[in-house]
Amino acid sequence: MQLLIAPASPFVRKVRILLRETGQLGDVTEVSVSTTPIAPDPRVVAANPVGKIPALLRDDGPALHDSRVITRFLDDRAGAGLYPKARLWDVLTLEATADGIMESAVLLVYEGRFRTPEAQSQPWIEGQWARITRSLTTISEVWTPLLAGPLHMGQIGTACALGYLDFRQPTYDWRSTHPALGTWFAGFNARQSMVDTAPV
Repeated sequence: MQLLIAPASPFVRKVRILLRETGQLGDVTEVSVSTTPIAPDPRVVAANPVGKIPALLRDDGPALHDSRVITRFLDDRAGAGLYPKARLWDVLTLEATADGIMESAVLLVYEGRFRTPEAQSQPWIEGQWARITRSLTTISEVWTPLLAGPLHMGQIGTACALGYLDFRQPTYDWRSTHPALGTWFAGFNARQSMVDTAPV
């Protein structure tokens, strides 16, 4: 199988971490592509009509796209239990909350990269930051207990979201308002799979 990636993408990072944590890295070739919403790579479009990464090219079926679809597929393939039945809906909700943070953070990057300063919308930018702030508060106030215990995709998604904020928004001091989350992330970020997939 082939995984179409851009190493800086937090959505891609979720899948790359899962591959390493579940021992499937040898079964999947990571193929780096350069793709944007304005100039999508033809290989990405062929795999995903929306033109987004990651996309997983399978040997025995159509390509899979959307990080949560790919992670569910690979988790099931390995029987890894990263979506534990006993806490499935909680894990899925935490993962979705983390994905929301990543989505807003990526949109903020795109706003600065693809729009001229005069074309940028300050209310829209503030709206994305509000989504991030609310989501971090919800993780801290509701989901912190779920961050403990055996590895699952809610933890991986949350770590990827926080890592992406550090990478693309280094002046955003989320740790000062969420110190417990910062402590958890410091420990999780030391995992070898996190170190190996850190964006540069």
